[in-house]
Amino acid sequence: MDAAADETFRDFVANRSSALLKTAVLLSGGDRHAAEDLLQNALIKVASRWNRVDEPEAYVRRILYRQQVSRWRLKWPRRELSVAEPPETSGPAVPGTDASAAAELRVVMRGALARLTARQRTVLVLRYFEDLPEAEVARLLGCSVGTVRSTTHRSLARLRALAPELASLGPGHEPQPPSRDFSPVEVRR
Repeated sequence: MDAAADETFRDFVANRSSALLKTAVLLSGGDRHAAEDLLQNALIKVASRWNRVDEPEAYVRRILYRQQVSRWRLKWPRRELSVAEPPETSGPAVPGTDASAAAELRVVMRGALARLTARQRTVLVLRYFEDLPEAEVARLLGCSVGTVRSTTHRSLARLRALAPELASLGPGHEPQPPSRDFSPVEVRR
């Protein structure tokens, strides 16, 4: 990498790594250490191809998704994760709720997401946090649109069973992952 490319890569990492880390934390089920490893590996991959990448953030996100898919395909044993403390909040995640209710909702949502399988969590993060259409999720995960739909349906049903308090959002509302302005929490191993 030449000096100019090196400088643009450093700027990209400095400016976008916190947003990318938030996505990685969601993909890893709240495990910040696993998320940092996931992001670091993605940045290493993109650094070697930096001169050929047109949209670096989209490219890094695609690497994050694919690495996460590879992790759950390996069928690593699930570990139970404990959250050290609730996340800080900068405002309500759900319109019409006060800050404490929004914080409680984010804690409940994060806990329920962490108890889903990696595949279920990945599909929900891509569909609702990243707001990707089903066809794009299917392409990223290497499966059919029908598989994405059925996994989404089963994942939402399991999410509702794990966290019945999400029903307080009212009928017709799909549970939403934490907003992009959440701060990742530390996780004990």
